[in-house]
Amino acid sequence: MLSKSEKEVLGIDLPVGSHHYRAFVGSSSLYDLVAATQFNLLTALGLREYHYLLDIGCGSLRAGRLFIPYLLSGRYFGIEPEPWLIEASMANEIGNDLIRIKKPTFSHDRNFTLSIFNQKFDFVLAQEIFIHASQAQISKCLSEAKKVMNPTAVFAATFREGQDNYEGNDWHYPDCIEYTLNRMRELAAEQGLICKPFDWPHPGPQSWLLYIHPENESNTLELSAGAEPLRLLSKLRYTENRLNCWENHPHVGLIARMNRVTNDVLKKVRNLGISVKSKIG
Repeated sequence: MLSKSEKEVLGIDLPVGSHHYRAFVGSSSLYDLVAATQFNLLTALGLREYHYLLDIGCGSLRAGRLFIPYLLSGRYFGIEPEPWLIEASMANEIGNDLIRIKKPTFSHDRNFTLSIFNQKFDFVLAQEIFIHASQAQISKCLSEAKKVMNPTAVFAATFREGQDNYEGNDWHYPDCIEYTLNRMRELAAEQGLICKPFDWPHPGPQSWLLYIHPENESNTLELSAGAEPLRLLSKLRYTENRLNCWENHPHVGLIARMNRVTNDVLKKVRNLGISVKSKIG
């Protein structure tokens, strides 16, 4: 368990969007779990140390702090419009020595200009980006992604599925917006990409999508099948983690103690030979 001072340093109790490098990008209490979810997904889909990875909206390097040490030097690229997030992560999570050794590349472009790096990528990641983006912004991102994706590349992104589609033109943060799966497929098709839902755990009410070139569809199906055992294991670990969180919650502990006290009282009453009956309603 974290101490009070550790929680303050990590911004555990701050609301999403607060000016703290962990809380700004999402629930700080799930910072580690969201990072692990992304890392496990891409490695299950075939990411290896020699691949080139583009992390769209890399934020405070929540997942980058796992990908940067894993990938070979010069293989990690991140786009983040808020420079202070990357600076805070370097100071608190990664350190200058790792940056010097691994040589990640960053851009602070705000318009989804993925081609700014003049680099082709094997994997592209957009974690919690489309849950804040307008349809025009998603289309721009997919258009740019197609330009920089290798023929066998996989682009993994999350979205929040709903009954209706957000029709506005603005970026919404920290509020979330929803789209139908059909609309997400249509936006991909308009840019010449195939969009496929992928069943992978996520700590929030979000679902994973895989974007691929049409000619790469059969290869992606093989990747998905190969990832199945790891997907099930990841789900198991995620469920165990959430169960532990519930078990450690003070309210759950209070209820458990009340149940123990109640059972002890009932046991003593029964030992006295007194019949106890309760009626509800």
